Amino acid sequence: MEKSEKIWLDGKFIPWHEANVHVLTHTLHYGLGVFEGIRCYQTKKKKSAIFRLQEHVDRLFNSAIVLGIDIPFAKKEIFNIILQVVRENKLDECYIRPIVFLGHNQMGLNPNGVDIRVAIAAWPWGAYLGDDGINKGIRVRVSSFTRHHVNISLTRAKACGYYINSILAKAEAVRDGFDEAILLDPQGYVSEGSGENIFLLSNGRLKTPDLSCSNLEGITRDSVFDICKHLKIKVEEGHITRDELYIADEVFLTGTAAEITPVREIDGRTIGNGQRGKITASIQKLFFEIAHGKHAKFKKWLTEV
Repeated sequence: MEKSEKIWLDGKFIPWHEANVHVLTHTLHYGLGVFEGIRCYQTKKKKSAIFRLQEHVDRLFNSAIVLGIDIPFAKKEIFNIILQVVRENKLDECYIRPIVFLGHNQMGLNPNGVDIRVAIAAWPWGAYLGDDGINKGIRVRVSSFTRHHVNISLTRAKACGYYINSILAKAEAVRDGFDEAILLDPQGYVSEGSGENIFLLSNGRLKTPDLSCSNLEGITRDSVFDICKHLKIKVEEGHITRDELYIADEVFLTGTAAEITPVREIDGRTIGNGQRGKITASIQKLFFEIAHGKHAKFKKWLTEV
């Protein structure tokens, strides 16, 4: 992990190595907290711009509402602080992590009265699933672990503790020689990856799981809908079975960390011709053009630092 210089914590900038919390921090023990993953790209103007910053800030606050956490800063403050964090660290391209967590002034399962703390960090981070993954596709397996039920864990929230589920699935996949995992929902339908949404192309139709399938409402997922509208590609939401994945012509994953990553193999079955498909390539190409400020129609998605 490539460190940056400073992290914003509870209202002030402090050196990276001083951004520490107490061992009895409530969120460390019980997992109640919310976070975001955001990317900043260098544009063709040689300026840095954050991709869909407002949408990420909105989702951070919506996650907090779902979990009953009252963030002690306004949306506009967090929006501007994120920009400051990138400026303060003099980063051209980076990954940004805002996190809202509960402090250590009291323990127990009742969160009432526990201090609510906020930190925002940013650091350089390349392709999450590797440059080869972006260009050639990755190998995935359907996990033995099931995604949360929507009424057990409130899946619209991007919550800290929920990612135990993702960690178990990811670790299992890597241990078995794969790059990533795909989880099914409690009804047995395709939900999402360990940290990504999923799309498949079959018989000319692009499909993605409906948001009732225990999957997070991804911001990159939403971006793909608009990109496809621009490319005149129709996208359908619905229930997808695992065998539909096996016989798909193309499959790709989307997420802030993963960006647009093709899938070339699932459970030992080659997807399509085993390479990045044409539709995936066209969506991926436009996504990166937009992120790097090369497409005027989508400039509203970029906030210059």
